[in-house]
Amino acid sequence: MSRIAIIGGHGRVALRLAHLLSESGHDVTSIIRSARQRKDVAETGAAPVVADVERLGPDALAKTLAGHDAVVWAAGAGGGSPERTYAVDRDAAIRSMDAALAAGIPRYVMVSYKGARLQHGVPPEDSFFAYAEAKAAADEHLRVSTLAWTILGPSALTDDPGTGQIEVGAHLESTSVPRDDVAAVAAAVLDLPGTIGRFIEFNSGSIPIPRALESYTQPPPTL
Repeated sequence: MSRIAIIGGHGRVALRLAHLLSESGHDVTSIIRSARQRKDVAETGAAPVVADVERLGPDALAKTLAGHDAVVWAAGAGGGSPERTYAVDRDAAIRSMDAALAAGIPRYVMVSYKGARLQHGVPPEDSFFAYAEAKAAADEHLRVSTLAWTILGPSALTDDPGTGQIEVGAHLESTSVPRDDVAAVAAAVLDLPGTIGRFIEFNSGSIPIPRALESYTQPPPTL
């Protein structure tokens, strides 16, 4: 059993993930922004902890995370102003990575999006630009950290029932994937050391998730 902290614990992927991990016997803490979200989180089997990561400093965040074995970032501003997008998806995410290091937590899984990268190609006038910039900066900070990281790059999220089947690869044309399956991939990679140091982009597909992730059972090649 591992102790796992989910940041953004009331999100639709996070709630599904908390249920999966709790059901598997893990000790799950879901970090949420509002006490009104406690009931939904508790129903997943996770322990709700109210802490607004948008405003929490790195020392306080490190204290909140202390004692866990892994952190999953599943938070997001959810659109809105570019200022809040940068505040949550970039700045708070980066603080959480630094806090995880300060707390001695080795493992960190980031839920990003398919196509996330520094050279994302989104024009500045596009409403998606702030999100693309924020995620690129946060993902890059994670890549150069000493955390044992995995970045997940699901394509467009849906609330369709999960199929338990995906396809992986940066070369795939982005389509969509149910949140159920994103949560299942996040749960799976936590138990796969070979996914450390990998950016895993995926869509819905026809390959069962454990088999689709088999190519990540070995460490990445040394360049």
